[in-house]
Amino acid sequence: MSSIAHDHVADHVHAHDHPHGWRRWLFATNHKDIGTMYLCFSFVMLLSGGVMALLIRSELFEPGLQIMRPEFFNQLTSMHGLVMIFGAIMPAFVGFANWMIPLQIGAPDMAFARMNNFSFWLLPVGGALLLGSFFAPGGATAAGWTMYAPLSIQMGPGQDMAIFAGHILGASSIMGAINIIVTILNMRAPGMTLMKMPMFCWTWLITAYLLIAVMPVLAGALTMLLTDRHFGTSFFNAAGGGDPIMYEHVFWFFGHPEVYIMILPAFGIISQVIPAFSRKRLFGYSSMVYATASIAILSFMVWAHHMFATGMPVTGQLFFMYATMLISVPTGVKVFNWVATMWRGSLTFETPMLFALGFLFVFTMGGFTGLILAMAPIDIQLHGTYYVVAHFHYVLVAGSLFALFSGWYYWSPKWTGHMYSELRGKIHFWGSLISFNVAFFPMHFLGLAGMPRRYADYPAQFTDFNQIATVGAFWFGLMQVYFLFCVALPAYRGGKKAEDKPWDGAEGLEWTVPSPAPFHTFETPPQVL
Repeated sequence: MSSIAHDHVADHVHAHDHPHGWRRWLFATNHKDIGTMYLCFSFVMLLSGGVMALLIRSELFEPGLQIMRPEFFNQLTSMHGLVMIFGAIMPAFVGFANWMIPLQIGAPDMAFARMNNFSFWLLPVGGALLLGSFFAPGGATAAGWTMYAPLSIQMGPGQDMAIFAGHILGASSIMGAINIIVTILNMRAPGMTLMKMPMFCWTWLITAYLLIAVMPVLAGALTMLLTDRHFGTSFFNAAGGGDPIMYEHVFWFFGHPEVYIMILPAFGIISQVIPAFSRKRLFGYSSMVYATASIAILSFMVWAHHMFATGMPVTGQLFFMYATMLISVPTGVKVFNWVATMWRGSLTFETPMLFALGFLFVFTMGGFTGLILAMAPIDIQLHGTYYVVAHFHYVLVAGSLFALFSGWYYWSPKWTGHMYSELRGKIHFWGSLISFNVAFFPMHFLGLAGMPRRYADYPAQFTDFNQIATVGAFWFGLMQVYFLFCVALPAYRGGKKAEDKPWDGAEGLEWTVPSPAPFHTFETPPQVL
């Protein structure tokens, strides 16, 4: 990728022919527009899920019931998880994929432009169904984001809306994944072999295969749930000869690879940002590719570590315990490679690099608590406590979300043609990093002391840590509103004009097109030498 021949002329010839007004968005087939719509949708859902989180934390500010009934509290905990995972994190990564994959591999667009449009417009429908389920008779599902049977069999119509939303959002994911695979395998520029592709494309290629493998499994679980609810089947109903534990097996066979669907693209973003600001090539590129593939394969072999408390035989516990410990090895390889990339590089600490380093620090902590939870005897004690809540927020918020912010700060100059305010970006980073730890670190202690999750009330001895966590959560939420109004919107409206290559250490085809990236790019394929 070092020397890239590219003809700028073709980019400007067709600048006049794109549709304007609402048609441009409703009938969008351009990967950049669709990527932007994904990112906007995901941010709206992030704020919606964030409001739910702050309602949960407000209720937990002190013992006793303050502002809501326990039933509504359970609806909030269930919906917060569903909205954040299916509405915020996954669509955000697909938005990045839509924007960056064609630019990074030198393709003019995604392979299936109209399917791309359809897969996006399914999202607002699914999102509206999810959020609208609060207004159904009896409210939203209160069976947890996992929708475990038999609870989910007993819920009201809000549960059906969540099941339908799951189907719609899953269909969107499958179409997005097909599009990404076909684009990467068939539309790379001449000379761009698979082993020359940027890491972000690699992580998304592997993630797309994971999506195609596990989304139908989720659809199966939800369909069986639906027929148990309305068509007299007894898949998960013990009274009719069914098995509620089977639901857990089917669900987590989707749910564990899903965890990696939400973190592998994050690894890809970090693998782009760290070399750029270390001004070095990524250390151990091929080992990174193999590590990503190993994580994907192993992710299918660890699902029952979510189920140590269900009374599985010791042999099963041992298998899933060792498989879970094994999956930390390729993840450790990645962390080692990122650190080795920075070793003796000439580092600078602009906002994208700060978020990448914040990711590295806090994600590694989440990884260690994951290893602790992999030990079956310890997990049986900690299962269903706030220790688990702390663990997966360290992995998902400090993992996925910090990587998304790192990617936004890194690539947004290319998208908008304007530089964001570096000072405000740094305020956003430090405010987010500190408030995140204030909010979630005390939860480790709450969990070790035995405070259960999903409870609206708690004994008085847990008050102090809960109050610290609530203050941190409100501060963290405020920082994301600050990001929207003080960083993102000003950067889109205007600011310092961005150069074609704003970061001197950045490499790749995306930096050979003008900033902002024109509506049509690479109509003449670039030659990768």
